[in-house]
Amino acid sequence: MPVEPSSSLRYVSATALPRQRGRAPSAVPPPGYWRRLLPVLALLALLTRIPSFGRRLWNPDEGYLAVQARILADGGALYDTVVDRKPPLLPLLYQASFAMFGDESLLSVKILAVIAQLITAALLVGIARRRWGDRAGRTAGVLYLLVSIGLNPQDAQAATFEVFMLPFTAAAIWCADRGRWAAAGLAVAGALLTKQTGGAVLVPVLWLLWQTSPSRTALLRTGVGLGLPVFCAAGLTTPHGFVFWTVTGSAAYATFTGSELHVLFRALVNSALLGTACAGLIPPIVRVLRIARTGATDLWLWLAASAAAVLLGFHFFGHYYLQLIPPLALLATGALQILPRDRLATALLTSACGCALFLAWGMLAPRPELDHAERLAAAVQARTSPSEPVLVWGIHPETYWLADRAPASRYLTAGLLTNYSGGRNGPQVGEKYAMAGAWQVFAGEMRRGPALIVDDSRGKPFAPERIPTLDRLLSRHYEPLPDEVDGAVFYVRSGG
Repeated sequence: MPVEPSSSLRYVSATALPRQRGRAPSAVPPPGYWRRLLPVLALLALLTRIPSFGRRLWNPDEGYLAVQARILADGGALYDTVVDRKPPLLPLLYQASFAMFGDESLLSVKILAVIAQLITAALLVGIARRRWGDRAGRTAGVLYLLVSIGLNPQDAQAATFEVFMLPFTAAAIWCADRGRWAAAGLAVAGALLTKQTGGAVLVPVLWLLWQTSPSRTALLRTGVGLGLPVFCAAGLTTPHGFVFWTVTGSAAYATFTGSELHVLFRALVNSALLGTACAGLIPPIVRVLRIARTGATDLWLWLAASAAAVLLGFHFFGHYYLQLIPPLALLATGALQILPRDRLATALLTSACGCALFLAWGMLAPRPELDHAERLAAAVQARTSPSEPVLVWGIHPETYWLADRAPASRYLTAGLLTNYSGGRNGPQVGEKYAMAGAWQVFAGEMRRGPALIVDDSRGKPFAPERIPTLDRLLSRHYEPLPDEVDGAVFYVRSGG
């Protein structure tokens, strides 16, 4: 009677994941694969992002983008009349969305975020299906969507940079896997122009090029696909401003000095949250690492490059971690191909339970900062006319958008003028840590005298008494009003 080999021996015999390069010529794709799968993925993408529709906005980044979009629609110029440390693609997307559907709500961009998640999942399906078959494709898409909200809701549910960057990163791998090098370069450029760290996907793209098509032609096509959109973006904004605001002007921001324990705690918390969400993905990956080569070097490089991007700047905000999820989903899918079938059910069930947990958090979590911003915006509206610009000295640019008032400065938060936006808890916060030249520009803007200045620092390290230039401005030309909103102080122009 034959002896059934042990499960461990069966795993070891599969020393590498199959590395398919398309289907055999005689293979016929199952009819209706995408017709059946896409509605399921679309429904799952919508369900996982239901909490995003329950708040007007989730974090200051959404507010920043909304204010930028309004300024651009009114004839402003990016990196000139409004500035940020980010590339131009997402502000322009917000502007286009507002032009089509109105700027009173973020509903349109929230829907676009659902579509972005669906596109990312579909591209991961295509990558996994090409390598490991139809079931693996379904697994990759479902696992990704289940895990995609596995962070603090203000990071995972917001319609901000990483969510719109991920379709480009997945598209870059999808194209490189098929030898479409110009398209792969174009996708890398799209990721880079959404957020700088999206450029990390270039590492696995170049690995795939070296492994499958090591030629000057392929490299040239990739370089042209990458370089042309970036040069066009610089030319359509301002080349100097583009380079300064996206690359060279953030030396003080990208440093670990002065807030080590504060930043380390944030890193540990967000790592633990993502680890909880990935509880169904990590065990299969670890199990296969112990017993087999995975045959997925490009995916490991994608994960490693993404992890380096999370480390870059030493801030560890939760939304940075979203970049890790696509390669993790694919690595887990690959690992599940050489593990017993019951491991797949376990991975899906564990991921679904984690998804339910984060969904409940998103639905039930209070948003005190949003409530504060709404009260502050109502007070600003009551004290100014629609034509009067105001200055909100704080880290909540959404106040401008909620109040429907134009900002008196191109710097929409105090962070750009003090470095507090890096998540600092005190050290390296102040005028000398601002973007180079920012205070000279700010002083010129303040000569026009905003009708209202709102000190929303509320005891934080960038309070006006710690910022000499702003303190002098307030003491010489403004006087405080007696009433406050949650500790925020209102200043109006004095007679002197």
